[in-house]
Amino acid sequence: MDGAAAAEAEGGDTADGEDTTGAELSPDGGERGRGTHHVQSLERGLAVITAFGPATPQLTLSEVAKATGLTRAAARRFLLTLVDLGYVRSDGRQFSLTAKVLELGYSFLSGLSLPGLAQPHLERLSAEVSESSSMSVLEGPDIVYVARVAVSRIMAVTISVGTRFPAHATSMGHVLLAGLSDEALEAYAGTATFDRFTDRTTDSAAALRAELAGVREAGYALVDQELEDGLRSIAVPVHGADGAVAAAVNLSTHASRRSPEAMRAELLPPLREAARGIEADLLAAAPPRTGSPRA
Repeated sequence: MDGAAAAEAEGGDTADGEDTTGAELSPDGGERGRGTHHVQSLERGLAVITAFGPATPQLTLSEVAKATGLTRAAARRFLLTLVDLGYVRSDGRQFSLTAKVLELGYSFLSGLSLPGLAQPHLERLSAEVSESSSMSVLEGPDIVYVARVAVSRIMAVTISVGTRFPAHATSMGHVLLAGLSDEALEAYAGTATFDRFTDRTTDSAAALRAELAGVREAGYALVDQELEDGLRSIAVPVHGADGAVAAAVNLSTHASRRSPEAMRAELLPPLREAARGIEADLLAAAPPRTGSPRA
């Protein structure tokens, strides 16, 4: 039997890896048509990779064949090809993925901006707690909104991407300022005007320094009606791959809906979880370190 015939006998692949069947099995066992462009060997190769997961970090050949629906011969061919390419390692009996598979998603992640990475996390967060969520960065004396999910309007002004507020009067501003070096914070304090927006607004450099010391220790900032009467917000930092504070994310609510204590108990845990998710995506999107060893 020649190479093409053998490959076809093992699952419909020709010797060059192209699909020869034009159809595949649907989840209920029936065939569903595929376009003439469909490369079944690529689909099968990806199925082999996704057979591995948190619950199945190591698999035998038989287990991969069972998980993917491939014959043992076809599963072996795909696994050994992935070993040759560096995506899979084997001890002779069991197979497992290597860190090189992260490169498959790197191009996508590296093409996303910080707001693009954050937006899905903010959407899930707002859906979970039914409060508006935002991300901002520090620019001069102000915070600038770079991502936002609004579930209700609780401020007199409309907030959108690009909206700016003075950092000293906002929860995200306090988090971002707390992440500055002592020198950068002194430079900020020397130029900030500390305008008062309500009778609760932090209105001096000394008061701000005291507030930021607590923010650094607690890892979050809760601002109670400093920017506008009735507005409460809680924020946490988002750290970049280098460990520095890259942005802040917050949840905002009306004072009539949640007390400060309720915000800490009900909003802070999911807010921190969202920040961790964004940080994980930022780490995955960071350029690989030069000279780092490969698995």
